[in-house]
Amino acid sequence: MSNPINNRYEFVLLFDVENGNPNGDPDAGNMPRIDPETGYGIVTDVCLKRKVRNYVELVKGDAIGYRIYIKEGIPLNQNHVEAYESKGLKPGTKASVGEVEKARQWMCANFFDVRTFGAVMTTGDNCGQVRGPVQINFSRSIDPIVQQEVTITRQTVTRIEDAEKERTMGRKHIVPYGLYRAEGYVSAKLANDENKGTGFSAEDLGLLWDALLNMFEHDHSAARGKMATRRLVIFKHDSDLGNAPSHELFERVKVRRNPEANPPRGYGDYTVEVDQTDLPSGITVLA
Repeated sequence: MSNPINNRYEFVLLFDVENGNPNGDPDAGNMPRIDPETGYGIVTDVCLKRKVRNYVELVKGDAIGYRIYIKEGIPLNQNHVEAYESKGLKPGTKASVGEVEKARQWMCANFFDVRTFGAVMTTGDNCGQVRGPVQINFSRSIDPIVQQEVTITRQTVTRIEDAEKERTMGRKHIVPYGLYRAEGYVSAKLANDENKGTGFSAEDLGLLWDALLNMFEHDHSAARGKMATRRLVIFKHDSDLGNAPSHELFERVKVRRNPEANPPRGYGDYTVEVDQTDLPSGITVLA
């Protein structure tokens, strides 16, 4: 963690779902998120970041430098109090700009997700704001998806007054199959900048790649069906500012549905190509 990264990266993540709900929309009865104009499925950046956090917590536990800030059952302000006490500041008092900066640095050093994704930590005891070097776009399915509603029965009831009933009915929302594409960025400047850097290191980067590859392996549930990371394509720049525009690199990853697969029902129904011809100078593909 003492050696922040010095190379910019972009990445393309392909993952799929079979008979599950990859990201329910609470405003639509928890049905799979969808673009209403095109029918393409959507998975939010927050959903994927949550899975990365869960994987890191599973692997690292509460190891020094790898704690998780946004964690179930832990009030955020409780972490702010700990930062103040650790830096010799008095919780509950208005901190100076320099004191807030000390608290911000402590938060970056101790919490992996703050160091990686950033955070707004101004509630309660002010620990400042952190702009994270790793950002992920909304994922979108390669083809339009079907939001299928499945009726289920259970051999019990919820309310005492319904005890005489033999069973109750319920519903599950699934996507029969969907291949999703997410695109992300790793900014070396937001990691190593003298004033605003988070200290995101090569070790952190390796852990991030591991999390993206394995996060679904420890997140199985009946609701999410069968989900898996299918491919991770990484573009590495020779410099911290970058050697090519990100959109040009993303366009080199082409995913096509095979003509006979209509509708698609598996990853084998797609062809994935990474165009490595005439790569811009200073770009390396890690696929």
